[in-house]
Amino acid sequence: MFKVGIIGAGHIAEKMATTLHGMDGVEAYAVASRQLEKAQEFASRRGFTKAYGSYEELADDPQVDLVYVATPHTLHYGHVKMCLEKGKPVLCEKAFTANAVEAEDLIRISRDKGVFLAEAIWTRYLPFRKTLRDLVESGAIGKPMLLTAHLGYPVSHKERIMRPELGGGALLDLGVYALNFALMNFGDDIQEIRSTCVKSDTGMDMQDSITLKYSDGRMAILMATALCANDRQGIINGDKGYVIVDNINNSLKAELYAADHTLMRTCHAPEQITGFEYQVQACIDAIREGRTETDFMPHSESLRVMRIMDSLRKEWGVVFPNDSKSRQ
Repeated sequence: MFKVGIIGAGHIAEKMATTLHGMDGVEAYAVASRQLEKAQEFASRRGFTKAYGSYEELADDPQVDLVYVATPHTLHYGHVKMCLEKGKPVLCEKAFTANAVEAEDLIRISRDKGVFLAEAIWTRYLPFRKTLRDLVESGAIGKPMLLTAHLGYPVSHKERIMRPELGGGALLDLGVYALNFALMNFGDDIQEIRSTCVKSDTGMDMQDSITLKYSDGRMAILMATALCANDRQGIINGDKGYVIVDNINNSLKAELYAADHTLMRTCHAPEQITGFEYQVQACIDAIREGRTETDFMPHSESLRVMRIMDSLRKEWGVVFPNDSKSRQ
């Protein structure tokens, strides 16, 4: 059995627990929290073998084959670094780090020590990603020229959104999905980026509008909001038609329309446990092959996304405490 340990016992850890229990050949082995009682309650309720009152204890457990880091953005760097230095493979929840400097350092440690490291941006691992790409590349919509991607939830009351010390704002929590949707489908030959945001009283971006202009004339228009719900759709438009993806955060359906708006075809994603199983399996496969990264989300792509988000935050004046610390 491939044994997985989880650092952090919050909402996203709950989803990973459900995932692990639904997978074959994988054991929901250990969970760690800064409060032993919280870890013990989580382990008892979710069927984990071990509960630890410190993250270091979990990383020191020789039985753990992979550590899933499920803590807030600004804590990722320290937790991932600790695991890598102990030789533990890591799957780190998005956003990968608070900034690109931290990402660069973690990637360097991973490569120097030969220890696996991947970002858990689950949309990169979903099989429906290939379905959508194949549909667009088939010529069904002609020449793709415009992409739009929206993601929003009314989550401005959450501490992780409002607090700079937790890497708050819509960008790292929600906009990261829109950026990845654009990069997955339009690539990285970006000529120019224009953007604006609305900030909270705490200085965090609450609503973001981002336009990517590509060197060949294509454009990607991205929106993210922590203030309201939105359609979550991704649309890829060509000169012969367009494809509407139901949810860029977990695409389950894509509808192909002709240029006259006639529905031509509907594609559905395969049944899933939670959707997280694909990133876990990708990590297992890469680790067993002795690799330090996965092709689904290579280090270079995690770094590319972090650098784009750094440039956006700099333009907006959205600052985290980690930004100064990482450059000392």
